[in-house]
Amino acid sequence: MKKAQYQADLKKLQVELVNLQDWVKETGQRVVVVFEGRDAAGKGGVIKAITERVSPRVFRVVALPAPNDREKTQMYAQRYIKHLPAAGEIVIFDRSWYNRAGVERVMGFASEEQVQQFLKVVPAFEAGIIDDGIILLKYWLEVGNEEQEKRFRSRIENEHKQWKLSAIDLESRRRWYDYSRARDAMLEATDTERSPWYIVNNDDKERGRLNCIAHLLEQIPYENTGSLVVRLPDRDESNAYDDQASMSGRRYVEEKF
Repeated sequence: MKKAQYQADLKKLQVELVNLQDWVKETGQRVVVVFEGRDAAGKGGVIKAITERVSPRVFRVVALPAPNDREKTQMYAQRYIKHLPAAGEIVIFDRSWYNRAGVERVMGFASEEQVQQFLKVVPAFEAGIIDDGIILLKYWLEVGNEEQEKRFRSRIENEHKQWKLSAIDLESRRRWYDYSRARDAMLEATDTERSPWYIVNNDDKERGRLNCIAHLLEQIPYENTGSLVVRLPDRDESNAYDDQASMSGRRYVEEKF
C-alpha cells in the first residue's frame, strides 16, 4: 500500500473515531478494547493510529508493567478491574489479563494450575463486564514467522528502535512454538459467542491497522452527534497592557533552529 493512500484512508477512519468519541461522551457509554498478540505483532502501532487524533481523556491506554510484590498477592484480575472505564470512556488495554495465558504461561511466571484456573474463569469474568453494560472487544494481532524475524532484526540494527527490545522479547523468538500452543489454548477456552476474539493479519502493518480500526468502528453502534459550532471570542481589551514588554529579561530558550 502506498503511503499516500494509507494516510488518506487512515484520516477518514480517524474522523470516525472522533465521531465515536463524541458519541461515547454524550451517551455515557463504556468501551473496553483488548489488544494481544506475539511480540513485534504491531500492537503499539495500531493503538497509536487509533489514539493520535482523539482525546486521551476519552481514549485511555492502559499498559501495565510487571506486578509488584503487593500485586502478586492480590486476586489476579484485581489490578485490571480498577482500570475499567467510567461513563464516557474508552479503555484500550495494551496487553491485558491475558498475560496469564501468554507470557506468564510460556515464561513460567504462573503455574499450570494458575493458568488452567484463569482459562476456566475468564469467560465468566468477561460476561460480568458485558452484563454491566460495557462494550468489550478483543483483538489478537497475528504476525508470521518471517515477518516477526524481520521486525526483530530491524530493532536490533536500528538504535532508534532498540528501546523496544527486552530479554523477554528476544526469548519469545526462541519459544515461537510455545507461544503458538499458548495462543491456541487461549483461543479455544476464551473465544466465546458473547466475547469473541477477532484475529487481525498484521504482516502488512498499514493494512492491518486500517482493517482493525474499520472493524472496531463496525462493532459499536455509534451515531454522528453533529459537529459543535465554535466561535472564537474577541480579546477583552478593557484591561490591556504591554504584556510582551513585561517578559523582558526572562530566561528564554536559545533559538538554535
